[in-house]
Amino acid sequence: MKRFVEARTGGETVAGDGVLFLREQQIRLAQELMLLVWLDMGQAVSPVLTQFGLGVAQHRALQMLAFQPGLTVGELQGVLGVTKQSLARTLTELQERSLVRIEQGRQDRRQRFLFLSDDGAEIEAQLFAVQRERMVAAYREAGGNAVQGFRQVLQGMLSEDSRAFLMRQERQTRETVRGARRDGQ
Repeated sequence: MKRFVEARTGGETVAGDGVLFLREQQIRLAQELMLLVWLDMGQAVSPVLTQFGLGVAQHRALQMLAFQPGLTVGELQGVLGVTKQSLARTLTELQERSLVRIEQGRQDRRQRFLFLSDDGAEIEAQLFAVQRERMVAAYREAGGNAVQGFRQVLQGMLSEDSRAFLMRQERQTRETVRGARRDGQ
């Protein structure tokens, strides 16, 4: 990949070059790299998905529920940006395979909270391990300052909805640690 980047940039350094502005070529290169990383990470987990007979939609749902256990159906739909029908199909398939379990809210029975089952958590862990390996290698190569900078850039690209989602989840995690459940119990 490094040779590819050097070839695309003519060997020049494009990591910001110490300036506070970026030229369009640098932004396009970053966009191209993000697309290639997204494709490569998908290819990396493809054999594991095939092994378990899962698709990309199921992987995304498993991954999000591993990051944020106890999401409501509506929250999962919002963060994944899918239609109700699409999510219903995905959740039905995951539930039929006993990879996801749904719990009703104690105060509001209409609320449905989603959690990975033990089998679902095991499969998600195998998928994550593949991606984790690549990320750890890249982080080690880049160094601590680059990792923090990368995280800041990613956070800077989040939509207001995604930022609000992360903040809401952080707040709910703190409340759960203090003993309160999301449904008031």
